[in-house]
Amino acid sequence: MSRSSRSTPSTPLDRRTLLRLGAGVGLGVAAAPLITACGGSGAAAEKASVKSGSLLPNTVLRDLGITPDHPGTAQGVPQGFTRYPAKPVRSVPGTPLKGAETITVSLETFKPPAPGRERNAAWQEIEKRLGTQVDIQAVAADDWPTKFSTMVASDTLTDLFMYPETGGVDHKAAFLAAKCADLTPYLSGDRIKDYPNLAAIPKGAWQGSIYGGKLYGIPIARAGTGGAGYYRHDLFAAAGVTSLDQITDMDRFFELCKELTRPKEKQYALSAGVTTLIAMSYGAPYYWRMDATTGKFTLDLETEEYRAAIEMAARLYKAGCYYPGTVQMSGAQKAQYTDLFKNGRAAYVFDGWPAYLTPSTGYLDAMAAIDPTYDVRPMTPIGKDAVTWNNNARLSESFVRKAEANRVKEILQLANWVAAPFGTEEYTLLAYGVEGTDHRRDGKGAPILTEQGSQDVAVPWQLMASATPALYSATHARGVEHLHGAYARVIPRMTPDPTASYSSPTWDSKSSGTLNTLKGDWIKDIVTGRKPMSSYDGLVKEYLAKGGGQARREFEEAAQKGAKQ
Repeated sequence: MSRSSRSTPSTPLDRRTLLRLGAGVGLGVAAAPLITACGGSGAAAEKASVKSGSLLPNTVLRDLGITPDHPGTAQGVPQGFTRYPAKPVRSVPGTPLKGAETITVSLETFKPPAPGRERNAAWQEIEKRLGTQVDIQAVAADDWPTKFSTMVASDTLTDLFMYPETGGVDHKAAFLAAKCADLTPYLSGDRIKDYPNLAAIPKGAWQGSIYGGKLYGIPIARAGTGGAGYYRHDLFAAAGVTSLDQITDMDRFFELCKELTRPKEKQYALSAGVTTLIAMSYGAPYYWRMDATTGKFTLDLETEEYRAAIEMAARLYKAGCYYPGTVQMSGAQKAQYTDLFKNGRAAYVFDGWPAYLTPSTGYLDAMAAIDPTYDVRPMTPIGKDAVTWNNNARLSESFVRKAEANRVKEILQLANWVAAPFGTEEYTLLAYGVEGTDHRRDGKGAPILTEQGSQDVAVPWQLMASATPALYSATHARGVEHLHGAYARVIPRMTPDPTASYSSPTWDSKSSGTLNTLKGDWIKDIVTGRKPMSSYDGLVKEYLAKGGGQARREFEEAAQKGAKQ
């Protein structure tokens, strides 16, 4: 698993749960899970040791005349929609693959198997629009890594394939050089203008697609950050906080949490971990910080900001602000601590923003069903020093099997078609199928899937490439406004991930396993008082000794080589 794929240790999250949440239409089909794509592959994934600016596509916002209720920005704030376009526009003219040979695709899926082409109206119409046949192998997500490994070993890769989001091969750069098309001549710089839907994908999502000094991957983009959790605005307002701007620093947040904690009423300020919110509020880095002048890497644990975050989390625990037992909960128990929040037992919970607008199961629908007075909103980091972690740029990426130039261009045309923006004809077909068969419009013009449609659209087309992230809900206009406003607050504060362009085999192999476990368990012990704060230095020392120090050296060596090119 790559460096960008891990949740923070104080925030035990179940990866599969979050990925499924991210697949909902709350953020369009390009919804963002809290944690992002696996750009690495396990023990020895090798990323480029070069400066990547010249290799990245020159991305631009695409204006197709679909006016959002809340505009997006080139910086990455997603557009927000409260109504589905009455007349979707076409983003790709003509039949771009007319006369092309059948294209084979293999992908993972988080849904039950979809009907095959012969019984799938949406699939048939998509192929009609494309002008060629697309044969798709959709493999259950839990089985996809094994299936992918078999395909690699037997040299039976398809024309286009999704890389497993939990990692695929060792020596990834060597694998790509041997088996996959170098997309640099087609997509880098202004060359991407031939594929305008791909060109609209934010540049940050492309950053991790460079390997061995070449651009290989097509990102399955997300919204940049997974956010900072959710809070009960009604409870905050009752305590005198009607705007998050009134919480000027973490000391004010501490006092607010004490006020919101009422054990006799079985109400607490916090459910599960809050360290991610606190760490971003203090300005701590996401795993690593790099000095642009010297190329030196600093681990988050080594910074005063992260230390201060742990101290504050321990203060909150000592003050009794956590719902009892939730700090110790693991990712497998995520439903327990989020349900406590949804049922009114806490004023704050850490979870990914894609779970906000998701129909039926999202926070807005779920909490409205429990109590319509619950006013849940996205939380944002606190104070003038706050930053946003760039921890959700993408889910994964897809690659093109090595082929002649004309064939590569055909496959990129397919990727460009399925990356159509929200509200286009192509997007509507992919997400909702054929009108009258797969979906019908309700009184507000929103597409509503039929029973057949819910099956037909289970084909994971949008895991070939993704649309530019967008926010949409026809039932929660205020929710779209709140989430868009939250992104508008945090995206300008998003810090770059210094490891996106460089590789460390040690980090790829140890960070999500032994190092993350060490860090998470130790921090829980400090927060709950089982270990004193003075043991924090011991954590840093052991973390560095067990791989963090070697990872630093590898990152710095890669950065040094990159600076010379």
